[in-house]
Amino acid sequence: MPTNDTGSSAAGDAQSPSVWTQQRIRALGLVTDVATAAQIFGLSRAAAYDLAKRDQFPVSVLRFGSRYRVPVAAILQALHLPVGDDEPPDDIPPTDRAPAT
Repeated sequence: MPTNDTGSSAAGDAQSPSVWTQQRIRALGLVTDVATAAQIFGLSRAAAYDLAKRDQFPVSVLRFGSRYRVPVAAILQALHLPVGDDEPPDDIPPTDRAPAT
């Protein structure tokens, strides 16, 4: 009888993603739950809720009654990733020059 305990399966990978890319984080929408944010930051679920209750989570947490939500933009900002849809330009012109008249 075959067993499925040697390595990862497609179902296991879908349930527990190991790498959170900028694209995957953005795909979460505007807000996500504390458990998902905890995975992104490498925290356990229990630690994340404890930090959120003590106002010490790595980013701001929105509270709606007993529910907690984390803004995706705050996660991106904490990870030093662009928050807007567009990437910042590679060449930013110097601003110390006087404008041409």
